[in-house]
This record gives sequence, C-alpha cells and structure tokens, in this order.
Amino acid sequence: MNVAERLSFFAALYKVDENPELGMWLLYITIILLCVVVFKLGFAKKLPLAKSAVIYLFLILGCTVLTFLGVFLPIGEGLVVAALILIIYKIRLHQQKKQEAGI
Repeated sequence: MNVAERLSFFAALYKVDENPELGMWLLYITIILLCVVVFKLGFAKKLPLAKSAVIYLFLILGCTVLTFLGVFLPIGEGLVVAALILIIYKIRLHQQKKQEAGI
C-alpha cells in the first residue's frame, strides 16, 4: 500500500509525503488555528491575559501531538466539523436571543 493513499485530507493537501518539512509545518499551523477557533467558540471565557497565555501555550503544545496524529488520522477534518457545528450553534443562539429581545 502506498503511503500517499493513507494520508488524511490536510496531510495530502500539504503533500507531507513529498515535502515533509513544509507540509508538517503547514499541517501544524492549520491544526493550531482550528483548535483556537474551536476553543474560542466552545470553551473560552474572559480571563486575565496571563491565564489566557498559559491556556494557549498548552493548547499549542497539545497541537504538536495532534499534528503527528493528523498525518494519518482525520484530526484536522474533525476540528473543521467541530468548528462548523459550533458556528451554527452560535448563530442559532444569537438569533434566538435577538428574537427573545424583540418579543
């Protein structure tokens, strides 16, 4: 079996098998951005700057492990789905609050 056939979507998109260094960095940045979006939409609260910095530091460190798993597993794709679900939830919540305020 060819390695390119087993790659996840983002790993294949960034051609991790052909250019591993650049591909892994692009995959890492993509997973960090998606994790930040999912965190902000679903879990983030207003915190002091130092606490937020610590949380994001650990989030970025955790994304390192996720990047290695994301080469063959659909980590990035799962984060995209999670982000879309949370975006839809936030839009619906905003519409409901707007509707309740208008009544």
